[in-house]
Amino acid sequence: QVQPVESGGGLVQPGGSLRLSCTASGSVLSGIAMGWFRQAPGKQRDLVASINSGGSTTYADSVKGRFAISRDNAKNTVYLQMISLKPEDTAVYYCNKIRFPKWPWGQGTQVTVSS
Repeated sequence: QVQPVESGGGLVQPGGSLRLSCTASGSVLSGIAMGWFRQAPGKQRDLVASINSGGSTTYADSVKGRFAISRDNAKNTVYLQMISLKPEDTAVYYCNKIRFPKWPWGQGTQVTVSS
């Protein structure tokens, strides 16, 4: 069974940067439209960025200009570069397919933006 694995989160001050990584055991990601999602405490899980197999990207309005999604097919990895982080970016970040059926959700990686 395919299982996404996220990494790269941590505690960062406002204005700081992080790069998240996503791999998936049991699947090649190169031909799959992938997304980064986040879920803050007490809120629903929302899509923040997506990338299709051709490299086209989309972003939620709240992260445009600050987040960049990319993929390295040779490493079977999808990245989320985050700059100018704000406290409201604090959440658990997950990666998964954009389309249904989605894979089982991984554990995610915690991003905390705080001074």
